[in-house]
Amino acid sequence: MKTYNLYLESGPQHKKTLLHVLDLLGCNVQGSTTDEAIAAAPDIISAYLRFLKRSGEKVDTKAPFKTRVAQHVIGPGSAVGMDSSVITFDPDLKPVTSPEIETYITRFRATRKELAVWVESQSGKQLDATPKTGGRPARNVILHVMNSGYVSPLVGTIRSLSAVTTAAERGKTSLSDALLEIDSLIAAGLRAATPAQRRAVIRPSQGRVRTLRKAIRRTLEHDWEHLAELSRRPGGPKL
Repeated sequence: MKTYNLYLESGPQHKKTLLHVLDLLGCNVQGSTTDEAIAAAPDIISAYLRFLKRSGEKVDTKAPFKTRVAQHVIGPGSAVGMDSSVITFDPDLKPVTSPEIETYITRFRATRKELAVWVESQSGKQLDATPKTGGRPARNVILHVMNSGYVSPLVGTIRSLSAVTTAAERGKTSLSDALLEIDSLIAAGLRAATPAQRRAVIRPSQGRVRTLRKAIRRTLEHDWEHLAELSRRPGGPKL
């Protein structure tokens, strides 16, 4: 039976906790406590496996699995799920191989395609409506997804990213087209990463670490977090 290792980050009181499944890079879930995050792990793993199967990866969504906590990093509460340079897990330090980059590019594309298809099904009024349960309108969530900039510091400036987002903000480019265009730009930036960039461990200041694997992880997770957020709303995309 497959066992998925769980990697947790939380504040000193083990309250707000972000749980990562690094064997399924991009899969994560947040809980208001560590126990809540661990309890939510099986359902989010199953949802992510279904997503991977839809994207064409060879996974068995019916196979039973177990979970175990492999690493729990305690950091400042303000950094949990926010400052990716503060929280680092052991696997984040591994170099990224060229085949892995192609796998992760496929996952980027799949997430953004699902978002783009869903956006196309929504009217402008629906995208701009404030959810009754609170939170940002869907349009703002999608624009926020576009603004994710974890990868650029590791591979150099990815030109046109900000221009595409600005065009979408101003209504000059549709949200769906902008999502797919940004996906293509990030894919090109990742494919251009040199061997040195794929293995670099950058320490910009004490206690902070940046690697390309970590940047890819956080970008994938960021997309997944907001796809999951929208899925919980009436009429949202299905996980």
